[in-house]
Amino acid sequence: MSNPNNPNIQQRSTPQWSLYQRELFWGPNENKHPPFNTDPDKLKATAKERLSQAGWHYASCNAGQSLTHHANRAAFYRHQIIPRTLIDTSTRDTATTVFGRRVSAPIGFAPIGINRIYHATGELSPAKVAGELGLLYCLSSAGSFGIEDVARANDAGRMKGEGKGNGGEEQGGKGEGMGIRWFQLYWSPDDGVALSMLKRAAENGYEACVLTTDTWQLGWRHDDVMHGNYAFYHDHGAGDLGLNDPVFVDRVKEMGLDPRGEGDKMEVGASWIDGHIWHGQSFSWERIPWLMENWKRLSGGKPFAIKGIQSVADAKKAVELGVDGIVVSNHAGRQVDGAVASLDALEKIVDAVGDKIYIMYDSGIRSGADVFKALALGAKFVFIGRLWVYALGSGGEEGVRHVMKSLLADFDILMNVAGYPNLKEINRDALDSLPKGGYYPPTTEMA
Repeated sequence: MSNPNNPNIQQRSTPQWSLYQRELFWGPNENKHPPFNTDPDKLKATAKERLSQAGWHYASCNAGQSLTHHANRAAFYRHQIIPRTLIDTSTRDTATTVFGRRVSAPIGFAPIGINRIYHATGELSPAKVAGELGLLYCLSSAGSFGIEDVARANDAGRMKGEGKGNGGEEQGGKGEGMGIRWFQLYWSPDDGVALSMLKRAAENGYEACVLTTDTWQLGWRHDDVMHGNYAFYHDHGAGDLGLNDPVFVDRVKEMGLDPRGEGDKMEVGASWIDGHIWHGQSFSWERIPWLMENWKRLSGGKPFAIKGIQSVADAKKAVELGVDGIVVSNHAGRQVDGAVASLDALEKIVDAVGDKIYIMYDSGIRSGADVFKALALGAKFVFIGRLWVYALGSGGEEGVRHVMKSLLADFDILMNVAGYPNLKEINRDALDSLPKGGYYPPTTEMA
C-alpha cells in the first residue's frame, strides 16, 4: 500500500493511485497539508464556507424537497460490497477504454455549467486536471469559458500528465497529445446555433456529443428562486461559450444588442440562456436522427450519446435509433423531485439493453465504493459531479486535483483491500443487494 517501490507500479499503465495516500501521510514531515478534507460531508461544508451565496446555492440546490437527491444516495446503501481475500491484486489496473480511447480510470468529469461562479478559472481548471490525470472531461454547453479555450486547457493538462506518466495512454502505448474530452449539448431550437456549437466542438477535438434530455428548463429549486440566483441574468451574462459563437453573435446583433457591451450584458445573457440553453421547448425522439446525423457529419463519425435516461422504454428507443451510448442519470436530483433513484434505474436498464449499447452512469457518486457499486450493477463508466464542483469552489485547480487524486486513490485501494484486481471482476457477484427500502448512512447531510 505505502511502498513506493512496489513492483506493481511497473506493471500497470497508470500511476499507482494509492500512493497518493502515502504522499499525504508523509506530507506533514515537509510541512505539506491537503487543501481540505475529502470526506463528502466535510467537503460540502468547506464549499459552503468558501463559496459566494450564489455559487453555494447553485452548486447545492436540488429540485423541490430534495427527495430524488436523497433517493440517489440511499440507493447506494442497500448494495453492499462482498470483500474477497487471498486474491492476488498486485497487478491491478484502473485503466479502461471508452469508445476506443484509453482512459486511466472509468471515471469522468460530468458536464456542469457556469463554473465561473465557483472559481475564476471556471471550466479551465477541471479540464486541465482531467487531461493531466488521463481522465475524460465533458464540457457543458452552459459553460462559462469558450469551447476553444477549454480544449486548450485540456490539452495542456494532457501534456503535463504525460510528462508524469499520467496521460492515460493509448492501447499501443503512445499518447496522442490531446486530452480526452466530450461536448454536452443543450439543444437549441435554433438549428443554426445548435449546429454551430457542434461544429466548434468537432473542430476542437471533442470526441463525442452528449445530448442532455432532462433539462429543457431548470427544475424548481427553492433557494435559487428565493435569491433570484440565475447567473446568466446577472453579472455572468452569456459567458464566452455563447459570446464566441458566430451564429449566436449574429442573432444578438439582429436584436440590436452589443454582444460584449456592458450595457447589454444581462439582455445578451438572457437571450443566450432563454433562447438556446434552458429554453423550455422540448424535442422528441423523431428529431434525434437529424441531430445524430449532423454530429457525425461534422465530427467524422464520432460517437453520439444521450444523458438523462431513466426508463427501460427510453433506453430501448435509444438502441432502436442507433445511439452509441446512454448516461443513466436523473441530473443528481436537480430536475424531477420524487423521482426514481438513478442507481435503481441502472439495474433495470442494464438488464434490458446492457448487451446492446454502451451504458454510463451519473447521479449521487461520492466515493470509490460508489464507483465500484455502479460498475458492479452494469455501468461501464461513471461521471462525477458535485465532488469536483465543491472542490473547485473550495480550492480552485489545486482543489480539483486533490479531490480527483483522492477519489482515484480511494478506488485503487478499494480494489486492493476488497480483492478485485481488475475491472472485469467487478460485477453483481461482488454485491450483496438488499431489497428496496429506507437505507440511510449515519449522517443527516448525505453529501
